[in-house]
Amino acid sequence: MKKNAIGLYAAVVVALMIWGFYQAIYVAPDDAMQGELFRIIYYHVPSAAVAFLFFAVSLAGSIGYLSYRRSHPERAQGADAWALAGAEVGVIFCTVVLLTGPLWGRRAWGIWWTWDARLTTTLVLWLIYVSYLLLRRFAAGPQVQTLAAVLGIFGALDVPIVYMSNRWWRTQHPAPVFGGGEGSGMAPAMKAVLGWNMLAWFAWGILILVLRYQVERRHQINASNEALDALEG
Repeated sequence: MKKNAIGLYAAVVVALMIWGFYQAIYVAPDDAMQGELFRIIYYHVPSAAVAFLFFAVSLAGSIGYLSYRRSHPERAQGADAWALAGAEVGVIFCTVVLLTGPLWGRRAWGIWWTWDARLTTTLVLWLIYVSYLLLRRFAAGPQVQTLAAVLGIFGALDVPIVYMSNRWWRTQHPAPVFGGGEGSGMAPAMKAVLGWNMLAWFAWGILILVLRYQVERRHQINASNEALDALEG
């Protein structure tokens, strides 16, 4: 039943991704200023939103691990699995943001990169969570999970800074499309297309997140069983 449910959900995700692509490329109108180039927003913005969501999952998992590591070890391991899965999936989507952003910037600004507040804080966020993954991959010892949890919490503090950066500081990055100043916002047809792509990317990210969590829990259980066998042997 679980495999059938995952297979059905995966089919829905594929359908949503195809529909979102069709909406972004063939249905959405051209932007008055940027023309066809503006269509990259239907991938750039959803990627950022999903990255923020899964860094929040990693934050919650890290806090859960630190809260339960002594009182409820099994619950703590589950929280740690969510923290790792959230960080990995978040890095994937943050990487998409950092790839699509310069592609957009090269055509819109004439340069691939500029060290303004939005771009710099996003790069810092990516580097923190890549460091988190490197710590989990290559470090050893009983304190690795604790150190990773602390680093995951520290990294999450940069998420609101990234989000607010083009409100707090003058940046070359465009002003907020929603909730910005006078003249901000999107045409209704563009909003609908962005909504479909947000839904598709969230659904895809959740699928990857759940699968990665299951793999990590299985790894934890196997490692625990191997440790018990070694003690008994």
